[in-house]
Amino acid sequence: MISSNIVWHNAAVSSNERRAQHGHHACVLWYTGLSGSGKSTIANAVDRLLFERGCHTTILDGDNVRHGLNRDLGFDEVSRIENIRRISEVSKLMLDAGLIVGTAFISPFMADRAQARALIGSTFIEVFVDTPLEECEKRDPKGLYQKARKGEIKHFTGISSPYEAPVAPELHLRTAAQSIEATAAEVVAYLERMQFIAPLEQD
Repeated sequence: MISSNIVWHNAAVSSNERRAQHGHHACVLWYTGLSGSGKSTIANAVDRLLFERGCHTTILDGDNVRHGLNRDLGFDEVSRIENIRRISEVSKLMLDAGLIVGTAFISPFMADRAQARALIGSTFIEVFVDTPLEECEKRDPKGLYQKARKGEIKHFTGISSPYEAPVAPELHLRTAAQSIEATAAEVVAYLERMQFIAPLEQD
């Protein structure tokens, strides 16, 4: 429960002022998908493209966040819900700072993603990194699926814990059918189309 002694302080710099200085709109690119689907790889490829265009960006990665902010959380359902709640709040703070925020988390439950959307608002962009389970298992860069199949990892999404796929994401990426470069370009093209960023000027 929030103490009655805590008062919200409004920022001296408005969102419009930050937008004018940065030259683009702030938003949250919420990448969701199975482990090994390519979320972090795509998020970083998009971040590089945006950075090279002078955009102000940052990335929140699932593994990285669990090294610090969320190091006290496990992988049971209650902990995973809290993990996403905290990330949503951090994303909102970074959004208020005028950044384009990329978040790469499995975030398997629809209800949690809906809460993130409700908190962040109209600048929440759900990006479904749709990679078949068999392809994720084939990649298995961390050897996690193999351990999960052996029962060595509990509550593993896609094996012993469900993944609730987005029904109507803003972006639906099918990584098994195209390259990382093409997929990242698709995300950037969406941001241009929705006028979050300006298109590149033609020579």
